[in-house]
Amino acid sequence: MRSDEISDEVNTLYIGGGTPSVLPLSVFAGLTDALREAGHGGPYDEFTVEVNPEDVVEKGEAYIEGLLKLGVNRISMGVQSFDDHVLKFMNRRHDAATARKAYAVLENAGVRNISIDLIFGLPQLSDAQWSETLEKALGISASGTLPKHISSYQLSVEPESALASLVERGEWTEAPEDLCRRQYEMLCKALGEAGYHHYEISNFAREGFEAKHNGAYWRHVPYVGFGPGAHSLDTRTWTRRWNREDLKGYVADPSSVQDGEKLTREQVVMERIMLGLRTSGGVAESYMKEHCNHHELERALAVGNLVRIPSGSLRIPESRFFVCDSIISDLV
Repeated sequence: MRSDEISDEVNTLYIGGGTPSVLPLSVFAGLTDALREAGHGGPYDEFTVEVNPEDVVEKGEAYIEGLLKLGVNRISMGVQSFDDHVLKFMNRRHDAATARKAYAVLENAGVRNISIDLIFGLPQLSDAQWSETLEKALGISASGTLPKHISSYQLSVEPESALASLVERGEWTEAPEDLCRRQYEMLCKALGEAGYHHYEISNFAREGFEAKHNGAYWRHVPYVGFGPGAHSLDTRTWTRRWNREDLKGYVADPSSVQDGEKLTREQVVMERIMLGLRTSGGVAESYMKEHCNHHELERALAVGNLVRIPSGSLRIPESRFFVCDSIISDLV
């Protein structure tokens, strides 16, 4: 029904935003078959599937080999922590030992591009525990091979979440900013020394393993989202659409649960600058001069919040990434 929305600008497929590793291989085969019938069946430059450690250990190498046969060439695994107390607080079903076992299963099955996710900025996560987590993340492979990609996010309290309820009842307090900043700096230092390219605020890659799919979002390339809650962007008309999180309604008629908005010129400019400045590639200086407050732009350059790079773009230096939101808000 929606195959004409799919652009050829980026040839990637990403199955995630939930727990797709609970699905049997037959469901993945159905998805790839449907895409093939619609004329977009790959092979893809990057085909990522998100997995949970416990699913990988439970289903074993045969399951992962089955994903590879379907064309998957990148796995993103939600490790989150190597501290069992932190994992229990986050209601994760796996423990640290399971995460290590799962990584071994992925490697033994032949996955060469593995990304792991980590969380920092919890009040009960000490600097010593975070340092140990980073050390264990870098040493997760039994073969001594570093993960090709690491994403690390500061824990945030989403509205109407279980964590938000705890905060409202006074049963949990968010981590202070100085702790979060310190742990972010520890992250940048440890991964930098290990040879990772810090190419986006929360993302680090070995050379050549930057996420192609996510990179498209940051470059404002069109994308199409299928499934309840998924978002799409059509840059021909600058329209953003999203599917409401109504599973029964979506199954009955996918087109009936769509909402959307036409982006204004100001929104497009703001998003392009905001997304670009979150990356190491930054935004073209000519574009910034055309659309940013001249005084604020000069001030940001003078105080080091922005620096010029050889490509002709301006970027926020890594040392200021932690406060990027305030830097960007001053500019736009």
